[in-house]
Amino acid sequence: MKTTDLDFYYGDFPALEGVSLDFYINRVTALIGPSGCGKSTLLRCLNRMNDLIPYSRAEGKVLLDGQDIYDPNVDVVGLRRRIGMVFQKPNPFPKTVFENVAFGLRVNGISKKTYLANRVEESLNLAALWDEVSDRLDDSALGLSGGQQQRLCIARALAVEPEVLLMDEPCSALDPIATQKIEELIHQLKSSYTIIIVTHNMQQAARVSDITGFFYLGKLIEVDDTDTIFTRPKLQQTEDYITGRFG
Repeated sequence: MKTTDLDFYYGDFPALEGVSLDFYINRVTALIGPSGCGKSTLLRCLNRMNDLIPYSRAEGKVLLDGQDIYDPNVDVVGLRRRIGMVFQKPNPFPKTVFENVAFGLRVNGISKKTYLANRVEESLNLAALWDEVSDRLDDSALGLSGGQQQRLCIARALAVEPEVLLMDEPCSALDPIATQKIEELIHQLKSSYTIIIVTHNMQQAARVSDITGFFYLGKLIEVDDTDTIFTRPKLQQTEDYITGRFG
């Protein structure tokens, strides 16, 4: 997946300017930068969530397997099946644990009970949650802890077998123990997915990502291997942000 000269506008306000960035399979790409720099806007451009915002528009290209996702002929529902998203705060549906994970499958017309049961179990295992909820599948998802709810949301995203997983500050509402579990999960999932994570936590970016892009005022300032960005950044502006001189 990649963006080429991507601009994005909220009305007349340019939230992104000229962003060209490659996202690689089996790699975690972290997007860092101060609040309002365009990180989350970029993330939402990658599965066209910004389509829901009035008077917004994208210019440039976002390519998935060589196809521009903003082509008028693209099926947006099908696109979002291929590009899953996990949000800042856990947002389980007011349904059972089982029905949360099965939701996307049912939306896509799958109703065979044995397939649903198998896919729900597989997805909960992928999200490292099966052992904790296997005897609670018929209980409300709202009764789970915050960390469990976030892993449930990850399982829900994985159930439809996406190619790309977007994560918008997935640990910001979680305690350190739950955060550690999510970070361990990211390490495990990257063997099968392209993962893109927005985070304000520099230590988290350094721990979980292979590639880091630094954004400022809607522009991609620098992108490189995470180790290089955090130890030998090429630009003073990147170093100033990482070391806390501004943010």
